[in-house]
Amino acid sequence: MATLRARLTVAYAFALVGSMIIFAGALYFARNARGQQELGTAALEQGDRALAYLREAALQGTKLTVEREAGEGSGRHGTRVYATEELRSLMERLPGYFIVYDRDDRQIYSSVGIRQLPDEDRSAIDEAAVQLVPGGQGISVEVSDSLFSGRLILAARRDPALLPYITRIVAGVPTSLAELSPALLVGTLLVVFPAIVFVSVAASYVIAGRAVEPVERLINEVEAITDGRSLHRRLPSDLGNEELSRLGTTLNAMIARLESSFGALRRFTADASHELKTPLTVLRADVERAMHPNAAGSEAMQALEEALQETTRMADLVDSLLTLARADEGRFDLHREPIALGPVVRDVYETAVILGEHSGLDVSMSVLEEGVVDGDARRLRQLFLNLITNAIKYTPRGGRVELSLSQRMGGEIALTVRDSGIGISAADLPHVFDRFWRADRARSRGSERGGFGLGLSISQWIAQAHGGRITVQSRLGRGSVFTVTLPLLSEADISAGDQLRSELRDLREAREAARESGDDGALDASVASEGGREAKS
Repeated sequence: MATLRARLTVAYAFALVGSMIIFAGALYFARNARGQQELGTAALEQGDRALAYLREAALQGTKLTVEREAGEGSGRHGTRVYATEELRSLMERLPGYFIVYDRDDRQIYSSVGIRQLPDEDRSAIDEAAVQLVPGGQGISVEVSDSLFSGRLILAARRDPALLPYITRIVAGVPTSLAELSPALLVGTLLVVFPAIVFVSVAASYVIAGRAVEPVERLINEVEAITDGRSLHRRLPSDLGNEELSRLGTTLNAMIARLESSFGALRRFTADASHELKTPLTVLRADVERAMHPNAAGSEAMQALEEALQETTRMADLVDSLLTLARADEGRFDLHREPIALGPVVRDVYETAVILGEHSGLDVSMSVLEEGVVDGDARRLRQLFLNLITNAIKYTPRGGRVELSLSQRMGGEIALTVRDSGIGISAADLPHVFDRFWRADRARSRGSERGGFGLGLSISQWIAQAHGGRITVQSRLGRGSVFTVTLPLLSEADISAGDQLRSELRDLREAREAARESGDDGALDASVASEGGREAKS
């Protein structure tokens, strides 16, 4: 496969050569067009010189024409104008192509160059001369001279001093004097073309090299980032042009995200290993203690109870990890339906009161406003319980925990959990939703309050899965405030949902009736109808 530099070199070379060929063609046609205009002017000037020459001779008394009888019908009054020997002698002295016409538009003189032309060329000149306007634009005529093969530009001039016998003079100028010959152009190109191609390829190679150099630098830098240990490196942002600089910035952002993900994965692996290692160590010690030959029955029973607790703890950890893994993969389906949050929060509050009494805390609810959301009741209850148990866990005895459920502007409803606990430092606040994160890791692992550090991660996922968000405000030693905001269902959505559930309930009843009566056709129709309505919901 050709390199980018080679492809750019070929493309640039073709572009340069093509541009030069187009320029040469345009120059050829433009030069010929302008040359024709210049030749028309030159023909007029040549005619002026001939008129001035004849006029001077006439003023000196030179007889230029003679009128003779030419027979009936041959001219006006039976006479015809002829050129004198003096006129012929004078005109022969003038270089170029000339034709002198009399009052009847007959040629009374033509120069040697005109007389040497073939008959068909002279006829073409006569036809063109009829169309010429004295002093007007010239006309081009194809001719075949012994000296050249090309065209003549003809122009006419008139002088009143030479009337009535000499009415006009037509002068001709060969186009070869000003036009570029195609053969000359082709020959020039054949001589110059190899040099043009060589220069074009060389220039294209240099230009392509300079264009590809930043890309090569970028590739080398990216290739140097081979594994997770080198993700701290960054690509240069000064790559010479805006597009590549933007690419470098975008890749740096992607590498930063990868570095963050790899770091989180390493921390996750280390924390998960530590969390599993501790209960496994305790479990092994309990089992060994229970199996010791000298262990009493009560001591063995206590060891087995502790082993059961550690097993339950590991099962909870694995269940939490499985929940987050399914959420990350998008394989966790929510059983959505219109949920009135008031009863859910009230039930959670009653549980919180019991937990608070056990911990010596004052648990209260300041505001409870009703609202309906589209969600999974079990997951929402898990979300609210996580926040409340977290508040109770980190609030010292004698403290307080306050719940409130209130509607907000923009069709939202918010559950707020406020505590007077130990709080979270400003440095730790951005990490509260990270997996396995705990503000005081050593203390939390060894204390009764110590959890896995996964509850808030699961809570954040549940809130986002319901189209909501969860925020936290906290100061060390001043307590924390967690707020979950969820979108409310409109009245129209609630009515449509109630109607759909009513129809589904009727269909299920019809299906049960059909099953009891043994009507298979009605049963199949009921099942198909119910499936279609559930799909729409």
